[in-house]
Amino acid sequence: MARKSIKFELSTQEESTLRMWVGGHRTQQRYSRRAQVILLSADGLTLKEISAGSGLSETNCLKWRKRFLQDRLDGLADKQRKGRPPSITPWQRAQVMRLACERPFNGSNAWSTRELARITGLGSTTVHRILNEASLKPHKIHHWCGKSPDPEFEPKQATIIGLYLNPPENALVLSVDEKSQIQALDRTQPELPLKPGNPKRHTATYTRHGTTCLLAALSVHEGTVQGRCVEGNKRQVFLSFLKSLYRSHPHKHLHIIVDNLPLHKHPEVMEWVSRRRRLSLYFTPTYASWLNQIEIWFNIFARDVVKGGVWHSKKDLVDQIMFYIRRYNSDRAHPFRWTYTGKVLAA
Repeated sequence: MARKSIKFELSTQEESTLRMWVGGHRTQQRYSRRAQVILLSADGLTLKEISAGSGLSETNCLKWRKRFLQDRLDGLADKQRKGRPPSITPWQRAQVMRLACERPFNGSNAWSTRELARITGLGSTTVHRILNEASLKPHKIHHWCGKSPDPEFEPKQATIIGLYLNPPENALVLSVDEKSQIQALDRTQPELPLKPGNPKRHTATYTRHGTTCLLAALSVHEGTVQGRCVEGNKRQVFLSFLKSLYRSHPHKHLHIIVDNLPLHKHPEVMEWVSRRRRLSLYFTPTYASWLNQIEIWFNIFARDVVKGGVWHSKKDLVDQIMFYIRRYNSDRAHPFRWTYTGKVLAA
């Protein structure tokens, strides 16, 4: 008859630590297997089942279960051998890892290495090494696209992607949006140019010469951009831009993709669009403006023009933006290549 493991209780802290050892990508395999033995034993499994689940022999399973019952978590460590004793115990390492994964209780949003060192009583270098070995980076945040609550997400998405991949004949697909509040920032001292050993340098103090708003339309299948700098982002300005696009392509049916900004759906705009037989307006799903390809171009534009710019007047800013668009169209314009290979997004 199969012998059952002794049933015993784990404290919340012990269970949390053991599960962290099992799930940690950088946890040494021997500690991960020992932790599995204890977790399986606590579930009341037989030695044969524990051995199969942990990859250790039944004899080893008995040994680590006995050591845990005697010394708890400290019993899972290797016994001290000759030589310098380890300065950091598995318990201290687990404590650093556990705290790093929790919200700080000092009011901040992320742990710093120094704060973790102060709380745990370890050195900053030691804490940094533990976090690095466990691939824990409290200072980093990765973003992802959450699920859109739009009940029509799937048909809207399919329509827009269909325009990208298989446009109708004699059609021009335009991705349109605004980049507002582009500041014409000037520095209070002349810029120090890049030279060997030193990056380009700006003073921390600056002067504002106003802002401009860039209205832009990306021709999806050509990669060219039409742009206009305007004073403000209002429905009359947006409607005027649509009219200019309509007039500049007299022999094409315009399929224009925009996001859900209220001015894009203003009754005056919608009324004008409804009376145009050569124009169709498409709205991205709620919280899915990333489907609009102009956002990709705006990212390129911000990196090339806005970041680190110095302008002595708003006119200088507008002139540079329009010059950049002309040179982009003549030298760099090309359709964005479709690279997504994951599963189809659906509501």
